[in-house]
Amino acid sequence: MTPIRSKILPLAVALALFSPLAMAQTAATVNGKAIPESLIDAVAANMAKQSGQPVTPELKDQIRKEMILREVVVQEAEKQGLTKQKQIQEELEINRQNVLIRAVLGEYLKKHPITDAQIQAKYDQFAKTFGHTEYEAQHILVPTQKEADDIIAQLKKGAKFGDLAKKYSKDTGSAANGGNLGWSTPGNFVPPFADALTKLKPGQYTTTPVHTQFGWHIIKLDKTRPAKPPALDQLRPQIVQELQREEIQKYQQELLASAKVTQ
Repeated sequence: MTPIRSKILPLAVALALFSPLAMAQTAATVNGKAIPESLIDAVAANMAKQSGQPVTPELKDQIRKEMILREVVVQEAEKQGLTKQKQIQEELEINRQNVLIRAVLGEYLKKHPITDAQIQAKYDQFAKTFGHTEYEAQHILVPTQKEADDIIAQLKKGAKFGDLAKKYSKDTGSAANGGNLGWSTPGNFVPPFADALTKLKPGQYTTTPVHTQFGWHIIKLDKTRPAKPPALDQLRPQIVQELQREEIQKYQQELLASAKVTQ
């Protein structure tokens, strides 16, 4: 029952908005309190949508048992008078607000869908700032300037950059690969790192340690190539989410501006 319970808990809150008129058939009755069949159907449909699996009689039966158990526990809480406690009332009010906020914002997005023109404009903006050149680089990260200076001295004596990265670098994400950072544009790095990287020519490394909030870096540029941003179709889901966030923020500010607020 644990996998079912973990998915039902958040969904049950959202289902509080379902119309009582639509809940005519009763799936079960607990101490005189009816559990509507449509509530079971709604939970099953939501779970099936999330998992991509079909609604089965077995799934609905599991949900029915879970909803019965939940109702028994809720009734016990009411019997003990827990709903009269201030903290519980405040939590219930917050949950009620969350449900209504999700509902009103969802309705707004339905009435103001993101258009293809908006998506294209956002993509064009991203592509413009993506950069013209990608860099394949390595780096060695150490905590102090002295350690960085010592490593540079070893490089000048002929030590291999990748070997020193494996031995000394504190960047656990790249050290095992000889400090290799893969292909990236400067915008993905913090400014001091990016500035130093773009001044190098392929095959060169920084002979002065580069200081960032992460520590001291020795950076080596391996190759460059023209930058090519990901295709629009690849970024479409993220772009839509970002545009929806922008639309919601704008809508919320409009509501706030029209409200009378006193403090």
